[in-house]
Amino acid sequence: MNKKIVYGLLAGVTAVALVALLNVSGLLARWENPTADWRARLLARPSPATEQIKLILLDQYSLDWASQNLGWSWPWPREAYAVVLDYLKRCGAKIAIFDVLYTEPSAFGVADDEALGAAIERFGSFVGAVFLGQTTAQTTTWPDTAKPNAFVVNGLDVWLNAHPAAATEMVATAAAFPVPELTRATAWLANVREIPDEDGVFRRAIPFRMFDGQVLPSLGFAGWLAGLEPPVASATLTADELHVAGLKVPLDASGRLILKFRGPSGTHQAFNAVEVIQSELRLLEGGSPPLTDDSIFKDKWVVFGFSAPGLKDLRPTPIAPDYPGPEIYATMLDNMLEGDFLREASPVAVWAWIFALALLAAVIASVARSGWHSGLAALILLPLPTIAGLLAWQAGIVWPVAGASVGVLLGLLGGGIVNYVLEGRQKTFIKGAFKHYLSAEVIEQIVRDPNSLKLGGERRELTIFFSDLEGFSSFSEKLSPEELTKLLNDYLTDMTDIIMDEGGTLDKYVGDAIVAFWNAPLPQADHAARAVRAAVRCQRRLAERREEYMQRTGATVRMRIGLNTGPVVVGNMGSARRFDYTMLGDAANLASRLEGANKALGTYTMVAESTWALTQNAFPGRELGQLRVVGRSTPVRVFEPLGLAGEPPSSISAPFAAALALAQARRWAEAAQAFTAIATDDPVAKKYATKCDALAAAGPNATWDGVWSLTEK
Repeated sequence: MNKKIVYGLLAGVTAVALVALLNVSGLLARWENPTADWRARLLARPSPATEQIKLILLDQYSLDWASQNLGWSWPWPREAYAVVLDYLKRCGAKIAIFDVLYTEPSAFGVADDEALGAAIERFGSFVGAVFLGQTTAQTTTWPDTAKPNAFVVNGLDVWLNAHPAAATEMVATAAAFPVPELTRATAWLANVREIPDEDGVFRRAIPFRMFDGQVLPSLGFAGWLAGLEPPVASATLTADELHVAGLKVPLDASGRLILKFRGPSGTHQAFNAVEVIQSELRLLEGGSPPLTDDSIFKDKWVVFGFSAPGLKDLRPTPIAPDYPGPEIYATMLDNMLEGDFLREASPVAVWAWIFALALLAAVIASVARSGWHSGLAALILLPLPTIAGLLAWQAGIVWPVAGASVGVLLGLLGGGIVNYVLEGRQKTFIKGAFKHYLSAEVIEQIVRDPNSLKLGGERRELTIFFSDLEGFSSFSEKLSPEELTKLLNDYLTDMTDIIMDEGGTLDKYVGDAIVAFWNAPLPQADHAARAVRAAVRCQRRLAERREEYMQRTGATVRMRIGLNTGPVVVGNMGSARRFDYTMLGDAANLASRLEGANKALGTYTMVAESTWALTQNAFPGRELGQLRVVGRSTPVRVFEPLGLAGEPPSSISAPFAAALALAQARRWAEAAQAFTAIATDDPVAKKYATKCDALAAAGPNATWDGVWSLTEK
């Protein structure tokens, strides 16, 4: 066993090393990303803030309607967006966030740009889009026509020095700003360039970037900042968090936050652009608008953007491969409003988890006693990484799944190889060699620990169990062979199941009699307690079925049990061609005699003192006295268990013990009176009462040493 554990640990360490290699190669991340996306989809739920965010989408329907009814080709005149802003102003929207780049002058002339600029000024809390890059952009300096955001990030230089790889993305060197007519009245300018993960999926977003010494928040972050009351002018960047307005926004090593998606596209209520434009135009004309509820946008954050496929703002996300870009910013805004961010798990904790699971899987597989045990271990261990990942996600922690899953799988495989190499062939040999002359139960125990069984016989202390049915021959004659067989099968199955459940070894059946023992072939420190517990449970099981057996046999079916502990020889017994694993010795004979001795005292379970002493009075019971069985000159003290360990003592125990003490003191008359008082339902007390009465009547010459001498087995 120790060798298997050591080799199992080595297999587990090897599994962890292989997982580390997969991680370095990048394969682990490729496997991890789909599991993270699955968790994001499965656990996506709207937050209380979700209803505070509305979307206006320029979808394909809007393009088609405008083309057919207004003659608008793409791009639309910017006055159309001014109409949207005026309607939002009319409805009392809190913040307007436009995911649209107006970096080139309108094709309809300066007046068109001025119309949109005027609408921006009328609305007030407008967040406009800036594209930040590294080489391809309009300018490398902040334009004079754009008002800088009144926002600074403390600790940025320290963070950039600690994360040099992230500096190239955090600090942009080129930018494309809106035309001057729009920037003059814009409340916040925001970055709309996001970087997907290596597989092209947008799972994260950067809260802010720097350009020419100025902070440009992400569009979603800027929308949140624009709605703060009172306004916040600064944030503090620590090693892995951005502290702003009382929030601690967790960031990864590249300065990005993990987006916590709220559901599929459409989770944030969306309206198409033309129904908003039509509503404003009809209200100006005194008509009935398509949007009849003018409170839809009141005090809400409104994100405007494109969702038409031809406008190329559909992005792959964990939720869908064609998720509208504006909804990504709505998700980021939702996370900021609610403050329930996802945080990366500590790498140290994750690798400790992988190490522990891989070692556990390898050790269990290496010491498993059968393929069934290995399969059960796999069934339990393989889902653990996924379950941990789901529970951690709900707690706001992104706990990787792939590494631990691979570690468990490799650990199970490695441990299984160790098990087969060290034990598989030995098991096959033992089962093949002994299947013809040993019971399946004994073979299995030998397989588990071959060195524990000394084949050929050994001297060992056993607790031995003999049982027999009372009056079996009297009612068996009344049953047909089929009925008798069915009765015995039911009875023996119940009793054997209990004996095996208590770790006993079944020696043999002799008709209705059962012979079993404990402490062989493998040692059991509590063998006596196991045997007594089995005896009590067997009696209770028979009592549960007594009424059923009464109906089947016409008789009251009772069982007598004898238990004794002592040295015997246990091992292979039989001929050169046929063996049984059994026992021989005087201790076994005494157990058999005690089973029969129950008839003399009217009991049904009798336990020798050698067994009772080893249980250390764990069971409620009583001393019955001393017996001298047939074939033995030395008397034996015997006991009767009256319940299981932990159960209260029987009401008869104390008065019986007091009466027995009087008898042992030879105070016959007092003993007879004491036994008579409890003899109504107790055949043992009745037996003693009769004996003591006779001794009291004999006068001073009466002698009895307190030993019941039996004349039959």
